[in-house]
Amino acid sequence: MEEKVQTSPWAARSQVTLPGAASLPWTHKTFGDRRPTLYRPEHQAGRDALHACSAAGNSSLRMDIPPGVHAQAGRLRFSWFVPALIAEADLNDGDVDDAVARVILTFGGDSGQSFSPRDHLISELARLVTGEPLPYATLIYVWDNRHPVGTVIPNPHTTRIRQIVVESGPARLGRWVDFERDVQADFRLAFGRAPGPLNSVGLLTDSNNTRTTAHAWYGPITLTVDHLTTAGRP
Repeated sequence: MEEKVQTSPWAARSQVTLPGAASLPWTHKTFGDRRPTLYRPEHQAGRDALHACSAAGNSSLRMDIPPGVHAQAGRLRFSWFVPALIAEADLNDGDVDDAVARVILTFGGDSGQSFSPRDHLISELARLVTGEPLPYATLIYVWDNRHPVGTVIPNPHTTRIRQIVVESGPARLGRWVDFERDVQADFRLAFGRAPGPLNSVGLLTDSNNTRTTAHAWYGPITLTVDHLTTAGRP
């Protein structure tokens, strides 16, 4: 899967612009023994796209910023083509918090000082399941079926993950919907402070909790960043 994605026209047009750096690879990230979402490059409604198909699945596609690169996220551009929403999903309910389309940014920071005891527990559980700890902060852009655009939804399990609804309801299903976001402003809206260094950019279509099937097409994702230092990542 990764090789087909990496050599696709979609990947060629999806860039995190690090000054002086080569193109970064996309990696398929699975979660323990959960059934993965399938990601494959396609051409959809006139655009190079990545088709995400989740049959009660849950896995992501992610581009990691190289270790030691301290970069601040700038302008994010992405697009979605969604044929149908997940009617049973509710992002406020951890038992059914699926979503048909999400773009995910993770950020570094001092988790030792900022994590609650519950966050530390969840981080250890995440390490056991995925091999990676819970990121210091995760900002997610989501197409939701219930909440109005602009709503900030904390993850039901941890406040270290917060979602911003950028599209809501069925009005624009079956067509390409384009977005451009100011990541600095959105992070402040969601978390109330400026973000730390960017760690990764990803996308996720999941339907494992609702046991349904979901499809989404992602257009190329681009993000401008400022290269600040090559110090160790927090």
